[in-house]
Amino acid sequence: MSMQGDNISTARNPRSPQTSRTGFGAAEPRGPIIDQDGREIPPESLRDGFREFRFDFASANPFGNLSREQRLARLDAVAKLLDVAFILPGTNLRYGIDGIIGLIPVVGDIIATAFSLWLVHEARALGAPWHITARMLGNVAVQGVVGTMPVVGDAIDVLYRANMRNARLLRRWLDKQR
Repeated sequence: MSMQGDNISTARNPRSPQTSRTGFGAAEPRGPIIDQDGREIPPESLRDGFREFRFDFASANPFGNLSREQRLARLDAVAKLLDVAFILPGTNLRYGIDGIIGLIPVVGDIIATAFSLWLVHEARALGAPWHITARMLGNVAVQGVVGTMPVVGDAIDVLYRANMRNARLLRRWLDKQR
């Protein structure tokens, strides 16, 4: 019996427009392709097809090999989702999933801090120097420590927006590098 999608593991031409690996709205990746650990992948290894087992969910794999711009777009998108994704009705106050998760005592703050630390890890994989990483970790620490206080900590957590601060820090540093 044949099912739709039986050819999931077939090799595809990475230059083909319908199987573009770029995602996030870009037509072709610009710059080097970087793996999850921040190492550059040579383009010839991408043309070899599927020699190793990897997940690729029709070019929407958020953990696949992405270019620098795609990683920055993903980092910005996650930071916005965590900090400013929603607007409180009747006000101009923005909050994100981080503020919602933080309402769960202790466990919520640990989960929110873990998401923020993942963003710092991504910045490190993009080549951020130690002083940028240290400032980002400081923002995460302030958010994590202050967020543990009941009620007041949650309000400060929504207003401080450590993930957006970290994304801006990284973006400013990268703009100076060009």
